[in-house]
Amino acid sequence: MPSPTREESKGETGRAKDGAAEDDRESGGGRLVCALEMEMTSRSLHGDSKVDCVNCDGVINRNGGDSTEVSVPLSLPGKRITPIEGDNLYRLRDRKFLLEDRKRLCALALGTALLGILLMVIHAEMCPRVYLPDSSTAIIINCSITLSTGCLLMLIIAFHYKDIRLFNIDHNQVDWRIAMTSHKVLVITVELLVCAIHPVSTYCEVGLPINNSSSAQQDVSKCPGTALVDMELLLSMLMFLRLYLVHRTILLHSKVLLSASYRSIGSLNNINFTFRFVLKVLMNKYPARTLLVFILFFWLIASWMLTLCERQTGTATSHMDTALWLIAITFLTVGYGDVSPNTSCGKAVCLFTGVMGVACTAMLVAVMTKKLALNKGEKHVHFFMLDIQISKRIRHAAANVLRECWLLHRTNLTKGNSGEHRRHQRCLLEAIRVFRHLRLKQRKLRDYASEMVDLPKMQMIMCDLSANWNNSYRELEQRILSMEQKLDELNRCFQQTSELLSQVLRHRSPEIR
Repeated sequence: MPSPTREESKGETGRAKDGAAEDDRESGGGRLVCALEMEMTSRSLHGDSKVDCVNCDGVINRNGGDSTEVSVPLSLPGKRITPIEGDNLYRLRDRKFLLEDRKRLCALALGTALLGILLMVIHAEMCPRVYLPDSSTAIIINCSITLSTGCLLMLIIAFHYKDIRLFNIDHNQVDWRIAMTSHKVLVITVELLVCAIHPVSTYCEVGLPINNSSSAQQDVSKCPGTALVDMELLLSMLMFLRLYLVHRTILLHSKVLLSASYRSIGSLNNINFTFRFVLKVLMNKYPARTLLVFILFFWLIASWMLTLCERQTGTATSHMDTALWLIAITFLTVGYGDVSPNTSCGKAVCLFTGVMGVACTAMLVAVMTKKLALNKGEKHVHFFMLDIQISKRIRHAAANVLRECWLLHRTNLTKGNSGEHRRHQRCLLEAIRVFRHLRLKQRKLRDYASEMVDLPKMQMIMCDLSANWNNSYRELEQRILSMEQKLDELNRCFQQTSELLSQVLRHRSPEIR
């Protein structure tokens, strides 16, 4: 056939391009409708996301509130996917951003809470001593505490807002009111109430402690603002309840929650990654470090709270060094009795310290027991050496029994005095008792060693047994097949023999006739 000319090929190419353009114009409306549907679905799920531009190749650029544009490919080159699959990609991207925002908000909330507590401690320590209660410094510090509390409340609300959006994405819901269960509303309310607690005035009615405790109590009782000061002290101590944010921060920033392998294996085993699980992991990996940090911070916080409670009395417990000593002996459940709290608040702090001391002592005993326990290899070596030593002692005891038997027999043959005979009898009975005792000890040791079943070793043994059984089964099958083949050969031989006999009989029968 003649080859086409250049003009004909150009004409065919132009017609192909025109047809492709017409197809693009026909499918352009469908693509635009799909893109608009995806935009409406995404806007219903995420109010703050907006579509910047729609490309005809299936790529949509979205701006989720940041200055940078994020390009999400909805389809592979030459392949178009449905709007539902594209929306799933956006949901995964938004879920990742929400997780990062939630982690950042939790860290900021903890920092703001610690800042408020630090300002409160500075104000409580310096107000009666360094500056006057009505001075501008006191007012600035009080305003800073109130401002940090307001920022903390806004961060808590923003954190729960991100949490609700994350719940909607995980459960493919649109209405945020579905996530607002009674338990969720109660948790948010309690958190806001706890974070809103802070002192709103100064410790103005209490001055420096007086040496005479009775006169100090009389001055305090005559002071008209004693109830207000007690309320301020109580609010100052309750500000330490904000430290509940520590466990949330540890959970969201832990490697256990950030690791994809941890989450995958945990989801397969139905494990919830809560703070309890993270705390168990920390206690298994860093038990001494975790307990030391907790005990140190608890010691300092409880000591300062005790001095705050005992500040009105003017006794020795209102000083930090005495409070540290009292909290230490209470935590260790020693209680020498040289110092004791005088107020109800101080007694409550000491009671709580004693309970925490018992709990930490139990955890410390468990950690030390685990550290001092022998592992499997050490136990095997230890019991193996004990078995060898007991076997040697059993051999020596058996030799002693034989020796005493021979000496007693020789004494009977020589007919010596009765005292020597009784002495050999006693030695023989003692040797038999020692031999039986060592045999019983060896039996107990072997029984205890047999209880320590090594699971990997047992698994290897079971695997070897199953492999041997499989090999034996295969050999048996091969033998059965070989026997079947031999039986078939015998059957064919019998058939051939019968045919030959029948032929021979047919040839012989005419001759006989």
